[in-house]
Amino acid sequence: MKKTFVGYKILFFMFLIVGCSKDDTSTPPTPEPESFAVSISATSRSAAEPGTNGQFTIALNKAISSDVTIDYIITGTATNGTDYETVATSVNIPANTASVTIPVVVLSDFEVEETETVIITLTASSSSNVKISTSNTATVTIEDEPESMSFLPSEAASYMTNPNSTEETVALFYNLKILSETSIVVGQQDAFSVFYNDQIGDSDIKKTTGSDPGLLGSDFIFITDNQNDGTSTNWFYQQEQMVIEDVIEAYDKGMINTFAWHFREPYDGEHFYAEDMTQFQRENAFKSILPGGANHDYYLEKLDKVVEVAGNLIGTDGKLIPFIFRPFHEFDGSWFWWGAAYCTPEEFKTLWQFTVEYLRDTKGVNNILFAFSPDNSYSTEAGYLSRYPGDNYVDILGMDNYGDFNNQGQTGVNNANNKLEIISNLAKERRKIAALTETGYFVTPGQNNAIPDFYAENMYNAITNNDVELGFLMFWNNYGDTYCTPPPSESTAAQDFNTFVEKPGILLQDEIPNMYILPSD
Repeated sequence: MKKTFVGYKILFFMFLIVGCSKDDTSTPPTPEPESFAVSISATSRSAAEPGTNGQFTIALNKAISSDVTIDYIITGTATNGTDYETVATSVNIPANTASVTIPVVVLSDFEVEETETVIITLTASSSSNVKISTSNTATVTIEDEPESMSFLPSEAASYMTNPNSTEETVALFYNLKILSETSIVVGQQDAFSVFYNDQIGDSDIKKTTGSDPGLLGSDFIFITDNQNDGTSTNWFYQQEQMVIEDVIEAYDKGMINTFAWHFREPYDGEHFYAEDMTQFQRENAFKSILPGGANHDYYLEKLDKVVEVAGNLIGTDGKLIPFIFRPFHEFDGSWFWWGAAYCTPEEFKTLWQFTVEYLRDTKGVNNILFAFSPDNSYSTEAGYLSRYPGDNYVDILGMDNYGDFNNQGQTGVNNANNKLEIISNLAKERRKIAALTETGYFVTPGQNNAIPDFYAENMYNAITNNDVELGFLMFWNNYGDTYCTPPPSESTAAQDFNTFVEKPGILLQDEIPNMYILPSD
């Protein structure tokens, strides 16, 4: 083997000498010109008479150094210049610009009409380097303004999981529903207790923006832990007290409170990730806590702890603090033991319904709104509702979504927006509240880079395009040297985040109205 290797080395140097000869007169190959692709999407695909306009966006996959003109044809059942203001059949994308928008400005004719369409199909580019992509057609629909899906304050309780909710809880439901028509409250998990690089003090969002988030996320994980013995020296009980203090502080500041529950399995009481459990535990944990199951009493014990804490959440005004409870989140995945791989849809619905009935009816807890929040695996309304327990058991239609924001570019933004549009439409129809219940992109400086314009463009467009109406979105916590919301030291990302929170409709704590007073009709 060694002799053969030496032979290859001799041949290599012979070729090298020939290739580097001064007598070599060969012409180097001409580099291929850079190619670009142009696509179109309907970034506001639903327009209505009167006054709700649509919008197309024509985008290059990256900016080009010279102007380029894109030609297209306009078809559809709506008439250009009659049903909407005249739209030309070409548009110029200026040099060093990645996209342009084409507004569809609806003209009111005061006649009730069927839904009409505006369809744009890209046909040609003025530059030979710019090719028309396969995403070359998009559609905007125009319809008469639908009947309002709002309701009177006095009617709010009738649309809630618990019609006997406290006045402050009814007010939170009503005000968040009405607020969602124009604004989105921005929050963060553990904002008062976990900080970037452990820099204790103001919340990380306040360090960057000057305001606390409008919503605080907490977790029952340590509160319901088997090791919480309720004594003052017990670390888990200390965590319980800290969470209660943070919730009270948030309420006193006018913020919204929400609780997740990383519920530990009923066998060893140690794990919530399925991969950390034995096969037997994974396959039986969920079934075992159903009514009649071997560990049903264990589940009741943990729910009783939730009841206890719910009763201890009292603001300085002496009133019970309403909170959003989000159990069994991301249930469509397989990473948690309550995931779709470990229970049937009917089993999931049964346990959800039992949970609500036990807290609401058996224990009389009247300060909870219930949030249903799968991960982002669905793409249709039917997919979203496949494990839905019914309108009588859900107040908030949520979605957790990290995947579509993880360096997925415009495709990810569009996918996230499509999924949010599904729950937004469902919430309008069912008089519920839609929310992006968990999201973010994690950056560890020195290991990965922030995504340019992640907040002001990607996130904002995903949560607002196509008339999506959300009550809130919640970023996950910052921890160690990793952030989900940027600290001031990350100046470019911090500027992007500040631009985001200054966008129309984005609310932090310093701008949210009083959420706990129910207005009169």
